[in-house]
Amino acid sequence: MAKTKLEYVWLDGYKPTQCLRSKTKIVSDFDGTLEACPMWSFDGSSTQQAEGNSSDCLLKPVAIFSDPGRKNAYLVMTEVLNPDKTPHISNGRALIDDDDNDFWFGFEQEYFLWNPDTGLPLGFPTGGFPRPQGPYYCSVGAENAYGREIVEEHLDLCLEAGINVEGINAEVATGQWEFQIFSKGAASAGDQIWIARYLLERTAEKYGLAINWHPKPLKGDWNGSGMHANFSNSILRDAGSKDVYDMVCESFGPRVKEHIEVYGADNDQRLTGAHETQSIDKFSYGVSDRGASIRIPIGTVENGWKGWLEDRRPASNGDPYKIAARIIKTVKSAEVSVEEAVA
Repeated sequence: MAKTKLEYVWLDGYKPTQCLRSKTKIVSDFDGTLEACPMWSFDGSSTQQAEGNSSDCLLKPVAIFSDPGRKNAYLVMTEVLNPDKTPHISNGRALIDDDDNDFWFGFEQEYFLWNPDTGLPLGFPTGGFPRPQGPYYCSVGAENAYGREIVEEHLDLCLEAGINVEGINAEVATGQWEFQIFSKGAASAGDQIWIARYLLERTAEKYGLAINWHPKPLKGDWNGSGMHANFSNSILRDAGSKDVYDMVCESFGPRVKEHIEVYGADNDQRLTGAHETQSIDKFSYGVSDRGASIRIPIGTVENGWKGWLEDRRPASNGDPYKIAARIIKTVKSAEVSVEEAVA
């Protein structure tokens, strides 16, 4: 009787930033499908998701990936439910209103490879500082790129798992990297980001390193880490009109507070108006403007105003589920005006 390892992955109830949790379930004669993954449970009192006198929380499988890092294994992304099978308050995935997968999302996940012994990024010399940022972005060579073996191993694992990684690159600061994931469907994009984060954390363990998701782990003249959200729906993909894009972008302006609330903790340290960001309390948009809240890519303009938008405000530690849910809600609020304009 064949045995298979199912690694159930979920988000805990820690605030302001949820953490990944996982545990292994051994099953027999598994056929590799999501439908064959049983509902499971865990002790919510150990993850700040329940009280000790009523501690059971449920794990509902929502996505499955092969696990190339283990033999006969799969990674199962799950949602946390209450015992009555309603979504737990910590369940951001349940907030997404995208049943027809009309919304497409591409997340650009930045992070730092972090040395837990020194409390500094990989590449920082002991008792000193590296050269100022500049030579590290998309760099090559031992003086510029730190931890490439970890990043390449992670990329291979993601691709073997079936995660739609569309690229990687070294970022602006020392020890800072990025990967990009795209999916047709907001929930699927979030599933893939979380599993990719899980694989990155697990890979870094082997090297005695941590992953720092904080949006501004280095104070001073260093770029922070974001998770830019590229998004479109059928209206944006088919618009053919600058006016439509203006209407959608302007719908974000009155909702700065609602977006920032779910874009990641400590994002005020990153969104200062410097280092390719707009100030956290302001809103702006523009073509090719990396200092704007929302950038209209030049590719969208050159394609006759048919394409996507990039919200540059989400932080690296943000929950892609909650970010996507908020963006979808705002875009849908603009649809009536857009439909009237194109009628």
